[in-house]
Amino acid sequence: QVQLVESGGGLVQAGGSLRLSCAASGRTFGSVTTGWFRQAPGKEREFVAAISWRGSTTLYADSVKGRFAISRDNRKNTVYLYMNSLKPEDTAVYFCAASPGVAVTTTPSTYNYWGQGTQVTVSS
Repeated sequence: QVQLVESGGGLVQAGGSLRLSCAASGRTFGSVTTGWFRQAPGKEREFVAAISWRGSTTLYADSVKGRFAISRDNRKNTVYLYMNSLKPEDTAVYFCAASPGVAVTTTPSTYNYWGQGTQVTVSS
């Protein structure tokens, strides 16, 4: 089992930045692939970014490429999502998820463990 807790969300103006954190406990966190997803009201949950257990492989949605960066510190059992140049369309609840698989994937169903989410609101 892996327990995930997100933090760092909030209200920010367009063009601003936020850093989300995902703190993990339970199963050795350094052995799982970790991803960030988001869900806006009335929309399906969508992939944002993911990172392999070693941090050597990252994957980003086209909509955030060049603006967001994912990283991890396995000593602290934490994954980060740095969000820059935020846009109103980035407004959503952001979820952290973990997968015991080796592959870095964009599919929510491949992630077994999910946090409760943190709200990010970008005002225009």
